[in-house]
Amino acid sequence: MGKTVAEKILSAHAGKDVYAGDFAICKVDFAFGQDGTSSIIIDRVREMGLKKLKIPFCMVIDHSAPSPSEGVSRVHKKMRSFASEFNAGLFDCGCGVCHQVIPESGRILPGDLVLGADSHTCTYGALGIFSTGVGSTDLAVALSTGSNWFKVPPTIKIIVTGKVPAGVYPKDIILHIIGSIGANGATYKAIEFSGPVIDSMDIDGRMTMCNLVVEMGAKAGFMPQDKKTLAWLKSRVPAGTPIRAVSADKDAAYESVRTYDISRLVPQVSIPHNVDTVTSAGKLKSVRINEAFLGTCTNGRLADLEAGARLLKNRKVAPGVRFIVAPASRQIMLEALKAGYIDTFIRAGAVVVAPGCGPCVGTHNGVPADGETVISTANRNFKGRMGNPTAFIYLASPATVAASAITGMITDPRKYL
Repeated sequence: MGKTVAEKILSAHAGKDVYAGDFAICKVDFAFGQDGTSSIIIDRVREMGLKKLKIPFCMVIDHSAPSPSEGVSRVHKKMRSFASEFNAGLFDCGCGVCHQVIPESGRILPGDLVLGADSHTCTYGALGIFSTGVGSTDLAVALSTGSNWFKVPPTIKIIVTGKVPAGVYPKDIILHIIGSIGANGATYKAIEFSGPVIDSMDIDGRMTMCNLVVEMGAKAGFMPQDKKTLAWLKSRVPAGTPIRAVSADKDAAYESVRTYDISRLVPQVSIPHNVDTVTSAGKLKSVRINEAFLGTCTNGRLADLEAGARLLKNRKVAPGVRFIVAPASRQIMLEALKAGYIDTFIRAGAVVVAPGCGPCVGTHNGVPADGETVISTANRNFKGRMGNPTAFIYLASPATVAASAITGMITDPRKYL
């Protein structure tokens, strides 16, 4: 019987054939934590008395970087000390978001099995990697044994067809799909994306879509590895590194196959307080905003900054609106500087903060006030997500966020294209 991508990767790491529903102990290729989860990882490793880690491990200071408080500074110091003692990798303040800097580093490749102490580790499926988020203790177990247990997920195949309309971006496509499937519609399943729209999509867009599969409950998401994937990886891995694509067999068994024709799709917005509550931007034109945010592991990449800067060129952020921009990595910030995007944002009245998560998780860099409304390119809009449980968070594409920052209301970006 043929295998899905998830079944192939887990079989290779279990050393035996496994299929959906099977349990297996699998070798792990790479693991990481960030400054919101690494403190517990460190504590568990020390409790187990480890002197050496069994698999490559790195930590990323991105959720609260630079540190906004004494307590966070203590965590950062703890991470730096542990990295030095255990010869672990460390991406310090200003390097960027874990889900950007780790793929950029060339440390992970198609077919790898990666665990991260962060929900949106599924992002790396854009490169054909089985990557999934786990708890800090589970990750520490992998560091101590080199393996962990997995239940092989069934797979939903999603085919995206049609001509992409003007003003519609990968974020709009995935929000539309999440709205269709629901927040729990793919719980503990894998997603395989395919179709002509996916084939034409750049790596930045594919990362956006894989980043959000967890918002419909999925364990992992996968994109096809094509010439774009190989070119992206070859520019980042050591010369001569073998890169082997992983694809599903033609006779692989899927739980279901869903096709989405997006030819008539319009810009989408996820409304508070659930990601799967999705409507069109045009239906929300009466919603006034106080803050706009462009960035995060979902939409802080160069293509996202370009989309926002294109709308803001020779325009201004509306009075009374705070527009915050956080590039996903130092490399992206340098490229955005060279392209003139950062200059455009600043001249328009935006605030550009250090590469990292920015205000996404509500620890610094733009916590909204009571009752305020935010439109964001992030991946979650739950109550309290940005640090204030009385605030209202809408999720949208970089173009919709930029258009909304210009008008001060939630705005369909097509009026500026």
